[in-house]
Amino acid sequence: MHNQTMRTTITLSDETHEFASYYARARGITLSAAIDELIRKAETAPPASPVITYSDFGFPQLPPAPGTITCEMVKALEEDEFDPAKFA
Repeated sequence: MHNQTMRTTITLSDETHEFASYYARARGITLSAAIDELIRKAETAPPASPVITYSDFGFPQLPPAPGTITCEMVKALEEDEFDPAKFA
């Protein structure tokens, strides 16, 4: 691990530069510090949601998951998430 600051040149898209500049101004830090902070946040961010794929018949396919999904688990989720008002 380096304890020294490394100086380098990078090329950013206009949108990325604008975002990083806005982020830096909003936090009262330099552009370099903002980019460093954003990269460090990205390293510890949770993984992105899985991409949903569809079978040849048009049904969504779930990504592989460890363990077994039981009927009881599905019923518990249905009871927790079902809100009849949303379907009225």
